[in-house]
Amino acid sequence: MAHQFNIAAETRRDAGKGASRRLRREGKIPGIMYGGGEAPIGIAFDANALHRGMAEEAFLSSILNVTLDGKTLQAIVRDYQPHPARRTVLHLDLQRVVATEELRMTVPLHFINEALSKGVKLGGGSVSHLMTEIEISCLPKDLPEYIEVDIEPMELNDMLHLRDLKLPEGVVIPGFVAHTDSDLPVVHLHVLHVVEEPVAEAAAATTEAAAAPAAGAEKAAEKPKTDKK
Repeated sequence: MAHQFNIAAETRRDAGKGASRRLRREGKIPGIMYGGGEAPIGIAFDANALHRGMAEEAFLSSILNVTLDGKTLQAIVRDYQPHPARRTVLHLDLQRVVATEELRMTVPLHFINEALSKGVKLGGGSVSHLMTEIEISCLPKDLPEYIEVDIEPMELNDMLHLRDLKLPEGVVIPGFVAHTDSDLPVVHLHVLHVVEEPVAEAAAATTEAAAAPAAGAEKAAEKPKTDKK
């Protein structure tokens, strides 16, 4: 079931870096909303409420219900500016959603059933995720939170490409053509290479190195002493 994210915003009158800093001191986060055939407007969010929402992965790939000055509309996160040192957001860009217009969104890939794969369970293989998200295009009503990638059928040395993904109805990958350069690899199940330490050789070398000084000491002890006249 798709997440439902509701977030409140307010119109902000002032713009510029100084105004943005004042908002942050007041516990708010500045942002902007654009698209949908309307003029861009400056907005602000409660910092705590926004950070709670953004703590969930689906927030960035879902349609948000935004209450702005008493009116509810739908939007998606188009971009955001993270703080360089803290786990907080400095600025958020929202794009209005129009029901009849296709969206281009980046959604995460969720890999499932890795432990059940023959290549892992019987062959001792290792799974390498070559992609963790993909860009898709669809109408707002068809927007998925994520795309599942089932690893269970994979055997050793198998590789899944974009053509192997099971996309929901109405969802496409922009510019994708199967069996071309755009058909990128997504996941590879390969033999796990273990680098073995030459334990026996290392131990023998250590023993020889330790024995050399001892042998030298024994020879020195056996050397006959010369009487001094």
